[in-house]
Amino acid sequence: MSVQRLFIVLIILLLFIMTGCATTEVTIDSIDAEEVLTLDPKADIFQFDGVIYATKIDWVEELSLTKDVQIGEIKERNDTNTDFNNKMSDKLPIGAKIFSTKERGDILLVETEEATLKYLAIVEG
Repeated sequence: MSVQRLFIVLIILLLFIMTGCATTEVTIDSIDAEEVLTLDPKADIFQFDGVIYATKIDWVEELSLTKDVQIGEIKERNDTNTDFNNKMSDKLPIGAKIFSTKERGDILLVETEEATLKYLAIVEG
């Protein structure tokens, strides 16, 4: 093989390696309580692990979900402003238990004395 052909083959291999290593990263960022409550001041939300969860979403309410393990409980209630911390809610009572679901990672179940509610993670992507 001539030096010129070897050089062309090396250039082509280098291009394949460079394009093969290039990746596109897609991220999904969480929105905060202020954004959710600005869009819907009556929203029933809580924050867990930095993610805002909201209830009363029609298609979520129609799902049949199985309660898995308890992962936390509501520790604080904040119905006066939009500055939320983890395990804080605007409507749920303190002590309401938060459970994961077996079917979906983006929906949590919250048990109160009155009901079990379905909450969807609100993210923007």
